[in-house]
Amino acid sequence: MRKIAIYGKGGIGKSTVASNLSAALAQSGQRVMQVGCDPKSDSTRNLTGGRRIPTVLQTLREKGDAELSDIAFRGFGGVICVESGGPVPGVGCAGRGIITAFEKLEELSAFEAFKPDAVLYDVLGDVVCGGFAMPIRGGYADEVLIVTSGEMMSLYAAANIAGAVKSFGSRGYATLGGLIFNAKGFEGEEAEAERAAAEIGAEIVFRLPRDAEVQRAEALGKTVVEAFPEGEMAARFRRLADRVMGGGDA
Repeated sequence: MRKIAIYGKGGIGKSTVASNLSAALAQSGQRVMQVGCDPKSDSTRNLTGGRRIPTVLQTLREKGDAELSDIAFRGFGGVICVESGGPVPGVGCAGRGIITAFEKLEELSAFEAFKPDAVLYDVLGDVVCGGFAMPIRGGYADEVLIVTSGEMMSLYAAANIAGAVKSFGSRGYATLGGLIFNAKGFEGEEAEAERAAAEIGAEIVFRLPRDAEVQRAEALGKTVVEAFPEGEMAARFRRLADRVMGGGDA
């Protein structure tokens, strides 16, 4: 089972990358599970036709407990979709919510039940503490991929995340797989990202151009892999899926 945590600054496109990667993996015949670890709980919406699924925390608040059927839902290609959710606004800790969701998935033996070939964790990377570091330090993920553009704040977040991964890596936890460059499209951006990657000590392992096809697909509540399977962006995500499963450098 390949366990990949995808981190990045809020709004950088990590959920787009995660859901398209899940769709591409599923299309290739893999059993896939995607766990959204963001209080916005929108990681999997493009795998479920734009529908937001009940979150683990929401279900626990409403029912007091949960079964797998309450929190795990099939999306495009049979991808198992789970959203940790967050606390009531202004009350509680979002990081603690992630820990609660992970503990519930363990309690329900979710991985044994679904037997995924690949598990993707989609994690907010503006802060790397408490529950947000859970996929790294908890032994849940084997590898961390960081989504970044060439913008300063995105690269700053990437450096923080990389530092946390390297710190935990010395204890035998997840390793840093590299950066996924998700272009915003401004002049000199890629060179800026390359300079930052060198300073971080990480490789840019994949590059995604800015493409309006992504927005058109998301307006339909779909990934580009589902909406435009013959397009260039879908082909790129299939190459990324091959890289993630060890089939190449993409």
